[in-house]
Amino acid sequence: AAEAVLQVIRRNVMTTVYFVRHAQSDWRSGSDRERGLTAEAMEDRKIVLDFLRDKPVDAFWCSPYRRSMDTIREAAEHFGLPIRTDERLREREAAPGGNVRELFRKRWADFDWHEPGGECLRSVQERNIAALTDILTAERDRTVVIGTHGTALSTILCCYDPSYDCDSFLRIIDWMPFVVELDFEGTRFLRKTEHV
Repeated sequence: AAEAVLQVIRRNVMTTVYFVRHAQSDWRSGSDRERGLTAEAMEDRKIVLDFLRDKPVDAFWCSPYRRSMDTIREAAEHFGLPIRTDERLREREAAPGGNVRELFRKRWADFDWHEPGGECLRSVQERNIAALTDILTAERDRTVVIGTHGTALSTILCCYDPSYDCDSFLRIIDWMPFVVELDFEGTRFLRKTEHV
């Protein structure tokens, strides 16, 4: 009963965004944009559906990348809602090669640095925050699910929580799927809650 009351209050005074970081992608197939999910990850989508099932979800937004869309598709079908995509929600443009963990540290130490052919974290953050701001305006006082990626999501979390750093990112790097809730009053950030 208390949760039902809280959901009514939330619907009237704030926007709740559930960011869903995609389940494990299948690295053996497709381009970064077209890469799907592993067989195990297709089953892990049920974790997302089970978590969202009793939430008053009003809208689904997503990165245009297949793995993100596939992760939330079952939940969107459950609610009978379309998945809207926004190109700005895509993952960081990566370049091949190098020591992955070392490059993570270098990027997080300098948000403007990127490897040749890659994208800096500041660029990722700016476009993701711009997309989120537009979604918060369009979906004000509603409950929204956004399908996303590890780096893209981490730059969003870093924007609202200055203590979020490379170690915070590395803590969730293998956490797939991962659901984190951000609550807003208009576009003003209120709080963050990690879930799945």
